[in-house]
Amino acid sequence: MTPNFAIIQIETREWHTSPKGWRLWIPLFLLWIPAVLLAPLWLLLLLAFCFLGRVNFWRSLSVFWGILSSLPGTDIRVQADQNHILIKIL
Repeated sequence: MTPNFAIIQIETREWHTSPKGWRLWIPLFLLWIPAVLLAPLWLLLLLAFCFLGRVNFWRSLSVFWGILSSLPGTDIRVQADQNHILIKIL
């Protein structure tokens, strides 16, 4: 499954009165439209880089797809000086 949404939530000292803080939803599925249209170009570039770096093309394509498919469910939390940042990929 490919990632469809990313949620970025930011809480700073001034926004602690709100329990949820500031939240931004980013629709990642809209990025798939230009990515699919540019797919032949991406594949040619990947093939050229694999040829120059002497890397197996099919192996690199498999690793890239594995990383992309494992992104949903990623949860990144950062806290510093009472500031909180949360990034979730759905």
